[in-house]
Amino acid sequence: MLRSGEFDPCTVQTRPSDLLRRRHRVRAAAVAAALCVVAGGLAVAVEQGARGGGEERSPAGVLTPVLDPAELMRTAAERWADTSRVDFTAWPARGGRTEDDGLLGRALRAWAGPPASVRVSTTPGTVTVPPAQPPRLLFAGEVDGAAVVLFHDGGVRVVRYAEPLSGSGGAAIDFARTDDADVTTGAAVVVSRTGGGARFLLAPWIAESTTRDLLAPDTPGRPLEVGPDGVTAEVPRPAADGACETWPVLQLRSSERIVEKHAFLVTDLGDLAPAHLTYTPKPGRGAPARQPREATSTEALLAWARTACSLRTLAGSGVRSVNNWAFAEQKLPEGRASADWLCTRADTWRGPGRVLVQFLAPAPSPTDPAVVVADRDDTALCSRFGQHVLAGTHWKASSGRWYVLAAGSRAVTRIEASGAVRGAAGGPTFAVRAPRDADVELTASLREGGTLTAVR
Repeated sequence: MLRSGEFDPCTVQTRPSDLLRRRHRVRAAAVAAALCVVAGGLAVAVEQGARGGGEERSPAGVLTPVLDPAELMRTAAERWADTSRVDFTAWPARGGRTEDDGLLGRALRAWAGPPASVRVSTTPGTVTVPPAQPPRLLFAGEVDGAAVVLFHDGGVRVVRYAEPLSGSGGAAIDFARTDDADVTTGAAVVVSRTGGGARFLLAPWIAESTTRDLLAPDTPGRPLEVGPDGVTAEVPRPAADGACETWPVLQLRSSERIVEKHAFLVTDLGDLAPAHLTYTPKPGRGAPARQPREATSTEALLAWARTACSLRTLAGSGVRSVNNWAFAEQKLPEGRASADWLCTRADTWRGPGRVLVQFLAPAPSPTDPAVVVADRDDTALCSRFGQHVLAGTHWKASSGRWYVLAAGSRAVTRIEASGAVRGAAGGPTFAVRAPRDADVELTASLREGGTLTAVR
C-alpha cells in the first residue's frame, strides 16, 4: 500500500486489493443508463397526491406497475456475500412492515406525486421525479414513532418516506443521490432523526459497529447496539452551531466474507447517506506518493481531532467523502518545533469538490482546532486531477516576531515570495520575517516544470 506509484487522493486503500479493483471498475454505461431512466421521469405528468380524503388513485401519467408494491424489487438476504457489486443493490429488504402493501403503496404514491402536506427535501443534485421502473425496497418498519420506508432507485438514488404512527403530523419524503456507492459509502443510511441524534440502517455486510468521538482521539470506540432489522441505537449528532466540543462518528467493520480487517469511519453531515472519512499520510522521504486510506490509525485520528469541527461547513451539501491529506511538514523558525499542513477535500455525490487548507501549529491540546488558511469551492485541488498545492499563512513565534510561512506538496522544488517582502527557498517549505498583515504573493516551481500559485 505504501509503495503505490500513483498519487490518488480519491482512492481508499483497503485489503484485500481485489476489493478496490472491483469497486473501481467504473460502471459508466450502467450509471449513464440509470440516469437516463431517472431523467426520463421528468416527462411524467404528476397531477395528484398520495393521500387524500377520498379515493386513492395513481398520479396521472405514472405507469401502474411502478406504483404497485407487488412489483418492488427485493434482494436475497445473502446476495451481498456473493456479488462483485457491493452497494445498495446488495441490500435485502428489512423491517417489520415489508409486507404492508398499504404503507408501501402510500410511499410510492407520495414519491410519484407528493401533495402539499408532504414535506419534500433533497440533497443537492438529486432529482425528485417519479421512478421509471419499480424501485428496490431496502426497509419498511416503525422507528421513533414513525412508519419509515427506504427505496433504492435505478442505482442513483435512495428515497426515504416517513409518516407518523399517530397524531396529525404530515408525511415527509427525502431524496439523496447515491450513484456509484461502494462498500463504505453504501454502508449506512439515516432511517430516523430526532432533535439530538440519528438512527442508521446498516448495510448487511457490516459485522461490527462502534461509535467514537473525533475530539477524543485517545478514547476507544464504544459498542453500538444494532437491532435484528439492522437499525442502530440512537447516535448523537454533531452540534450544528455553538461550541464544538464533540464530533460523533461511526466506526464500522466490514465482514471478512468480503474484505479482511477493514474498519472505516463515517459521519452524519445532515444528509441521508453519511460521509466517509479518510486520511492521506505525510510524504515519506524517498517514498512514492501516498494514497488515502481509512482514518483509523493513530496518526489519522490525531489529524481529524484538530480538523473535525471544520466539517460543520459541509453540512447538507451532499458530501460523499472527506479526505485529510497531510501534504507537508514544516520546521518552524526560532526553534525545533514543526507544523503540519493539511488539505481537507470534500467530494460530493454530484461531482464538484471543496477544499480547506488547514495549518496545524504546535498546540497544548490535541484537539485545538487548526487554522483554515484557504477555502475553495468547485475545485479539483487535492484530488487525482489536482495533485499539486501551495498555501501560506502568517505565524507568530513565541518571541513575538511575525513570519510568512508557506508549504507545498511533494513536487514543489522552490517557493518564492514577492510583494511586501521578498525571498525564496529551495524545497517544499518557506519562511520569511514579515509584518503581521503583510500582503505577500507566493509562487512555487514544480519538479517537472511549471509554476503554482498559492490557494486562497
